[in-house]
Amino acid sequence: IPSLDRDTLRRWGRLSYRELVKELCSLFITAELVPRSTLNDLIDRAFSRFRHKNVIHLSRLKDGLNVLELWHGVTYAFKDLSLSCTGQFLQYFLEKKQKHVTILVGTSGDTGSSAIESVRGQKNMDIFVLLPKGFCTQIQELQMTTVIEDNVHVFAAHGNSDEIDEPIKELFADVDFARKYNLMSLNSVNWSRIMVQIAHHFYAYFQCAPSLDITPLPVVEIVVPTGGGGNITAFPGVALQPPQPNFRMPCSELAW
Repeated sequence: IPSLDRDTLRRWGRLSYRELVKELCSLFITAELVPRSTLNDLIDRAFSRFRHKNVIHLSRLKDGLNVLELWHGVTYAFKDLSLSCTGQFLQYFLEKKQKHVTILVGTSGDTGSSAIESVRGQKNMDIFVLLPKGFCTQIQELQMTTVIEDNVHVFAAHGNSDEIDEPIKELFADVDFARKYNLMSLNSVNWSRIMVQIAHHFYAYFQCAPSLDITPLPVVEIVVPTGGGGNITAFPGVALQPPQPNFRMPCSELAW
């Protein structure tokens, strides 16, 4: 786990969200793995379809309350932030290695459409999405079923999102089948997603903290609405050095 000193925090505090993502990803993706200029290009390409020029935006309300807007992606879900980058990283490595993967996704709504948008039209991957019939909102279902791309395959299944995960788990458990079709998924514990999602917690902290010259560092409290709790694996990827016991940022998504 990389450690960040106070000078690094001060420097990061002056960065845009887009530049912050690049700096943070470079802690985990070495130049030998992906040249820094290429990494920057992949991230720029990932965020090119976001509606807000800064990708995300902090709205300042009254009495010290702020809302971090994570909904400016193609599907209006916070998952667009990480999955857009994951799709670019995937295509880069697959093209470099001349490999093809089959992506299996079970969704309750937002994961499916965001995953589809992140890989649509990519030649080195096919994505198969199972959505629970009657359990998604109409806009989510339309986001998934109206994408006309050769590598996108969407099916409505009976049962809730937990129940449609079962046949997907069975396919991954079949080692020969999984190896034959190079199966993978884009779920909440995919490291690429976690890595990118770390960035907006830092961005929110830098925007809300009164100063980084205070010892100990000031506290910023983050309130998170969550469904199944899949978004709680976002922050514990970078340590502060030296330890700052009063630096509290819950391991979860910000309000959206």
